[in-house]
Amino acid sequence: MPWLPVPPPALCGFLLLLVLAFTVSYAVGSASGPVAPGMHRPGTGGGAENGGTENGGMEEHTRHGGGG
Repeated sequence: MPWLPVPPPALCGFLLLLVLAFTVSYAVGSASGPVAPGMHRPGTGGGAENGGTENGGMEEHTRHGGGG
């Protein structure tokens, strides 16, 4: 009877922990929702052609300088 190669138990345990860590992190991320709900990728709307601003509505965050 030929001997079948079996992966080491430590490798199987590591892969199981890796899958578990990704599963838990995905579940936590899905439960918490988006970090910045107002952010959009370029080209997904909010541009000047859709009535938005050219810079995605970030004009108040781009002003630099001191004083009021």
